[in-house]
Amino acid sequence: MNDLDLRGFNNDELIPAIIQDGSTKTVLMLGYMNREALEHTLETRKVTFYSRSKQRLWTKGESSKNYLNYLSHTWDCDRDALLLEVQPEGPTCHKGTDSCWGAENQAQYGFLTELEGIITSRLQEDASSSYVARMNQKGLDKIAQKVGEEAVEVVIAAKNTDQNDMLDESADLLFHFLLLLNKKNLGLDDVVQRLSQRHHEKREA
Repeated sequence: MNDLDLRGFNNDELIPAIIQDGSTKTVLMLGYMNREALEHTLETRKVTFYSRSKQRLWTKGESSKNYLNYLSHTWDCDRDALLLEVQPEGPTCHKGTDSCWGAENQAQYGFLTELEGIITSRLQEDASSSYVARMNQKGLDKIAQKVGEEAVEVVIAAKNTDQNDMLDESADLLFHFLLLLNKKNLGLDDVVQRLSQRHHEKREA
């Protein structure tokens, strides 16, 4: 074990440890660690805190079996707080929620995640007032055809010098691709997970 991993501790000093899902980046909980807790975490690969109420080391999941599998840790700039990335087994909060803030532990992709939600909500609107509803009404084949048309437009735009044209066509393609995924009961996260799976399989091969 590298001493640099433990350099932020002074004797039995407790420091805050922020727990984050290494995949989704959702913040799951906040605990406290001393030097011994971090040493135990690195040795067992199960996140272990120092319980201020029990006055002892406490491995998250020792009772519930909802362990936090250690992936990595990073000190903050002043080395007085830790960020630990983990792979959780089950809900993290003792109240049964994914996180202690009540947030679902799902991957977020900024506006693209918001756009997926907008597309889903527009499907419930009247086709006379919603483009998404109209496209959905036309069926899978029409949506798939539209994705193909937009892909061709992107290729044509790529051969031109107008960057705005390239951006507009790319946005159109991405929008209709999300609509197609929705029609197939899939989402952007399913695609990302498949890409990640392929990446790790290639690295292990």
